[in-house]
Amino acid sequence: MAAQEAAVDSAHAAAGSATGPGAPAPGPADDSARAGEIAVEQRHLDRVYRRLEEKIHEAEFLMADAAKRGQVGTPGALAERDAQVFRAGVHLSRLNNEFEDFLFGRIDLLAGKDGKKGPDGAYTSVEPADDAVRPDGTAAIAETLHIGRIGVLDSDYAPLVIDWRAPAAAPFYRSTPVDPGRVVRRRVIRSKGRRVLGVEDDLMRPELTAELDGAPLPVVGDGALMAVLGQARGHTMRDIVSSIQAEQDLVIRAPAASVTEVSGGPGTGKTAVALHRAAYLLYQDRRRYAGGILVVSPTPLLVAYTEGVLPSLGEEGQVAIRALGSLVEGAEATAYDDPAVARIKGSARMARVLRRAARGALEPGGAGARAAAPGQATLEEAAPEETAEPVGTDRLRVVALGRRIELDAAELRRVRQAALGGTAPVNLLRPRARKLLLDALWERSGAASRADEHLSRGDAELAAELRAGFDEDVSSEDRFLAFLDAWWPELTPRRVLAAMADERALGRWARRVLTPGEARRLARSLRRAGADGTGPLSVHDVALLDELEAVLGTPPRPRRARRELDPLDALTGLDELMPQREETQRERAERLAAERTEYAHVIVDEAQDLTPMQWRMVGRRGRTATWTVVGDPAQSSWPDEEEAAEARDEALGRRQRRRFTLTVNYRNPAEIAELAAKVLALAMPGAASPRAVRSTGLRPRFTVAPPTDAALARTVRDETRRLLESVDGTVGVVVAMDRRAQAAEWVAGLGERVVPLGSLEAKGLEYDATVLVSPAEIADGAAASVGLRTLYVALTRATRQLTVVATAKDQPDGDGVPDLLRD
Repeated sequence: MAAQEAAVDSAHAAAGSATGPGAPAPGPADDSARAGEIAVEQRHLDRVYRRLEEKIHEAEFLMADAAKRGQVGTPGALAERDAQVFRAGVHLSRLNNEFEDFLFGRIDLLAGKDGKKGPDGAYTSVEPADDAVRPDGTAAIAETLHIGRIGVLDSDYAPLVIDWRAPAAAPFYRSTPVDPGRVVRRRVIRSKGRRVLGVEDDLMRPELTAELDGAPLPVVGDGALMAVLGQARGHTMRDIVSSIQAEQDLVIRAPAASVTEVSGGPGTGKTAVALHRAAYLLYQDRRRYAGGILVVSPTPLLVAYTEGVLPSLGEEGQVAIRALGSLVEGAEATAYDDPAVARIKGSARMARVLRRAARGALEPGGAGARAAAPGQATLEEAAPEETAEPVGTDRLRVVALGRRIELDAAELRRVRQAALGGTAPVNLLRPRARKLLLDALWERSGAASRADEHLSRGDAELAAELRAGFDEDVSSEDRFLAFLDAWWPELTPRRVLAAMADERALGRWARRVLTPGEARRLARSLRRAGADGTGPLSVHDVALLDELEAVLGTPPRPRRARRELDPLDALTGLDELMPQREETQRERAERLAAERTEYAHVIVDEAQDLTPMQWRMVGRRGRTATWTVVGDPAQSSWPDEEEAAEARDEALGRRQRRRFTLTVNYRNPAEIAELAAKVLALAMPGAASPRAVRSTGLRPRFTVAPPTDAALARTVRDETRRLLESVDGTVGVVVAMDRRAQAAEWVAGLGERVVPLGSLEAKGLEYDATVLVSPAEIADGAAASVGLRTLYVALTRATRQLTVVATAKDQPDGDGVPDLLRD
């Protein structure tokens, strides 16, 4: 790791230098040299676009040709047409998408040890040939590779652009002055559309005098990495494909088997690395990951921030980015739980409570008794009109074999307990319950003794007919069907969750699992879901719904009747020759992707925040998957680390683990990182902060707001305006979670560059500047260690400037520095 850090430092020192010991000392950028190098890259980019246009014309021709094949009319031609149109359409869409900034890098290489070429047309050797460097310290550039978002070959199959994920592109990311391999110069190319805007070079072998086509190899710019880090932030994450560093590239290209665990502090690029890894895995083994890749993010804000990265890398459709509160179909988290309730709902103990609740909801007075599932009538609605006596779920009366047969409440209770004795999901136990009811009625009818007599005389067939006739008579009776629907309704997760809002019922189901106080708080929290469970949900409620889905199960649905055929087709037999296609292959792929609940690879971002119940939810989506788990214990918002670790291990199973640590902070300047380190020392004594790679000379600003809400609003607004004038990008206003609505009012009308958000929503996001309001309020929003970790997150969002607004609660000193941020 020390070598990697030295490599970053050496790269910065080398940036902007010319080649060879005899070169002039670095000075102001030579505008003519820069313009000349931009022109060189522009000519190459023009050539690439001409080739792309040729490929687009080829794809369009394939689509037109496929359309002609469909005119033949045979089933084979139609199937071939659909497949060809699908493939050509995907290829054409991909080519068109790559027209924005897809050429971003270049490496100039020494001759390699062998002359072997890979499938992308580049030489495969990593190390230089023994004679690549002459005794006098000079060398010739033997190969130049341009790196982009997709690979492009010319008409002779020579590489014009190497896909960034290809093995030949790895030296662009991994080469350092400490371990340069064959790379002499690494160049980042900045472009917009078809125009090259600039170039920034890093020199990997500053001790050499290198020549390109007989002329000295020029080096321009102030260093590629620093140029990229200095760019203004917008409302969406940019890909880091042009600035991936060596330790990040090791994670991105790590083998996919088993579990890849990545830890790293704020600003180390964990989220970006996870997204680039998804694109890399698809490139390496698209067939294997056709089952889909799931990226789990902690908040919808982070999903919105990151969802544009994969399309920019040439990958979409195979990767689903979901917030934790959106993992369950038909549910979306919009509410927030206070910390005490969140700890209850997130605890692994809830799994036991939910299993009991799912069975308890079938009891008289439970969710099923209060409201039948959609499509089911209540007992009173379904009972025959001529029935005079009232009918309830505490007694079952039917007429069979010429007599009335009845089961009382005690017998029904025994039948229910016997049915629930199975381990299958509750809704799938309904057929078992139906059979046990018929068995009990059969015994009560007295016909069982007659069947036994037939069996004793060896007439098993007659005995079976007698029982089958009884079952058919009873199970077709309206009263029995209505009773079964009311007594054992099809339960939904939302209805069970609504039933848990009853404090007395939940008290029974949670006995010896939750304390009475915990059960009370949980029930009151669930009231917002309403009587039918369709009200607002929190991210923790969504995990409970998913658990209930597994506990309840979904009964098999009757198969849909085949679409009616045209009478002429039926007469001619064409329905057998040309089966009806209800959807194209592309439509089917899109539908399956939307319905997918299990994935081939699961990437968990900010994994340290997942509760045990959320780990159970995510684990169900990756039972047979490989995993990438990304997080930082120092940023965890879950207080019980051991319980979460146990749930995490259960979700990941016995798969082998491969661990990586990211150590360099590319987001925060040293001035902000130093301030955040003070809070880290309080939150996790002994934990090491990631090392910042740059300094801006701008210390964090501290100011104190007068002790009124109006004065606080004015102070925050004034400081936000000041930052808007200082930076070109976004300004985040970070407050305690219960001040989110106020913060939105404070900054209303300041423009779309300003983003007000709660401290827990800030995870994974970054802004050019941030206004952090009252560190004490943020830290007091949870248990001591969790609150300090949340504050640590909030302090590390800015890439340039940070302003801290203190209130009286912060106990600021004479310089306005809050107590929590002082030495």
